Amino acid sequence: MSWLTKVRNRLPFVSKRDTPDNLWIKCPHCQEMVFAKDYEANLSVCPKCGHHGRIGADTRLAQVLDEGFTLLPDPVVTEDPLKFRDAKKYSDRIKQARAKSAHPDAFTAATGTIDGHKAVVGVQDFSFMAGSMGMAVGDAFCNAAEAALKAKCAYIAITAAGGARMQEGILSLMQMPRTTVMTHRLKEAGLPFIVVLTDPTTGGVTASYAMLGDVHIAEPDALIGFAGQRVIQETIREQLPEGFQRAEYLHKHGMVDMVVNRHDLKQTLATLLDYLAPRKAA
Repeated sequence: MSWLTKVRNRLPFVSKRDTPDNLWIKCPHCQEMVFAKDYEANLSVCPKCGHHGRIGADTRLAQVLDEGFTLLPDPVVTEDPLKFRDAKKYSDRIKQARAKSAHPDAFTAATGTIDGHKAVVGVQDFSFMAGSMGMAVGDAFCNAAEAALKAKCAYIAITAAGGARMQEGILSLMQMPRTTVMTHRLKEAGLPFIVVLTDPTTGGVTASYAMLGDVHIAEPDALIGFAGQRVIQETIREQLPEGFQRAEYLHKHGMVDMVVNRHDLKQTLATLLDYLAPRKAA
């Protein structure tokens, strides 16, 4: 604090201005300070380097769907079925996550339209226990797929996860075949299943529904993989290439169909739905 500011603060007739703590955001990629309002207006994409920041479920749904979408009911599942405890009780971890979130778990789905095309969109929120896939996520994914089947429309899953939720053990891993079956049912019904891979999408989510779409879209520089780079390097005992497990590398090697900037995502989805959505009989 400068001497001028100290003198100013001591003057009783000069009003003191409070600076909000969230006025600026530091980009984790380029380390530049960005005005928070400019950052949000730019869809949480750094205007200096183009880094795509992580965003919550409600924000994502509002960016992708037209106004007037309807949230699907959150599933009710058995909480803490294994009475798991590590450094903390699993029940306490869930309470802490819910205190910071508007939703009871990491997967939120809604029905609505994308530029007039009917769709069900499910979003994983990485801020809720790293978007980990437990019974609630599995149920929410399957319920959203069921809603798409009933409405005879496309299902879009926007993924962001650290993998399966270890606190639920085998019950978490069971969500992999459950969600896989639902993607198969969508294919049998001739309904599009589109996956949008965001940073990061890893573990059991990548090993199940995240890689079973008809079309795979990735956000720029998103981390997408199963095991971590360090684990892979120690296993194969070779240095991995630069950019390994990043969206652009996977696109170059045929693992994803396209890398799309967040500003273009809604229009890209609308175009795909126009091509892929089932047509009414003439």
